[in-house]
Amino acid sequence: MDKYLITGYAGFVSRHFLEYLDANEPHASVKGLDVQEPEFQQSSFKNIRVNFEKTDLLDQDRVESIILNFQPDFIVHLASYSSVAFSWREPILSFRNNMNIYLNLLESIRKLKAPARILSIGSSEEYGNVDEKNLPLTEAHIPKPLSPYAVARVSQEMISRVYVDGYGLDIVMTRSFNHIGPFQKDTFVVSSFARQLVEIEKSGEKRGELVVGDLSIVRDFTDVRDVVRAYDGLLKKGKKGEIYNVCSGVGHSLRDIIRQMSAILNMDVSTETDAGRIRPSDNKVIIGANDKIMRDIGWQPEIPLQKSLEDVINNWRLRKSVNRPGSACGNGGRASQ
Repeated sequence: MDKYLITGYAGFVSRHFLEYLDANEPHASVKGLDVQEPEFQQSSFKNIRVNFEKTDLLDQDRVESIILNFQPDFIVHLASYSSVAFSWREPILSFRNNMNIYLNLLESIRKLKAPARILSIGSSEEYGNVDEKNLPLTEAHIPKPLSPYAVARVSQEMISRVYVDGYGLDIVMTRSFNHIGPFQKDTFVVSSFARQLVEIEKSGEKRGELVVGDLSIVRDFTDVRDVVRAYDGLLKKGKKGEIYNVCSGVGHSLRDIIRQMSAILNMDVSTETDAGRIRPSDNKVIIGANDKIMRDIGWQPEIPLQKSLEDVINNWRLRKSVNRPGSACGNGGRASQ
């Protein structure tokens, strides 16, 4: 029976990782850590044992005690302030939190000499602005982070390398590109579009206006259900000390995303640019190469973008119906990363 410790347990990615384990790893045991209670029903997982403990990862003694008592085989480190926009508003808080919680985790593993494999989740934001001739981006491309969040992610990667080479910890790292899917917070762009479109739909209108940021930027989107499958594959078959892009290898502009979502809803929409949604410095085009992860663990994305967008829209329809009288829906809820 494999034992998984998941930080950032209350969030969007964790929720989907648990669903993946429930379907594919019967009898797995999961210990979840987060500073906030999960809004999903833990009793919905029928094949795995789940236990949640409200924990601040800045409390190293508590983290060390949990690892000592649980003895995980695998640690999935999802906990972070994952919003780039938040990192611009609160750069010190974002950086200090993201780095210190990870260091506490590594130090606990080092002190206890625990044999757990750690999956350190990074971001495509690490790459920064790149010349289009260098696309798609491979793991060999030198990071040039443009935001406080991205700097923290590069730092996390660098300290991982120190603990692998200097202390022998078993760490596999990702540079995860944009992922989308049901239950994502609307602070993330595709979920924000979906929420606004569903609100227009619920008003009975077939045309409306979306509040947006820079629609010219291009991103590489992968369905979160493919992402968590990649994460479990990397835990089982990834190479110690290696970095892996988790991406689709295909880029889409945000303008194209709106076009596809509007077509799904048979809706005519215009857009209004909100200057507050445009970051001080933003990566214009991010498209990744997934050759390495395909070669090492045999993973490739399976869920088409159209299906992902349909599911995000339908999930927002569900969330918006939760508070209606007589609704039979359960917790729609926020799911932070």
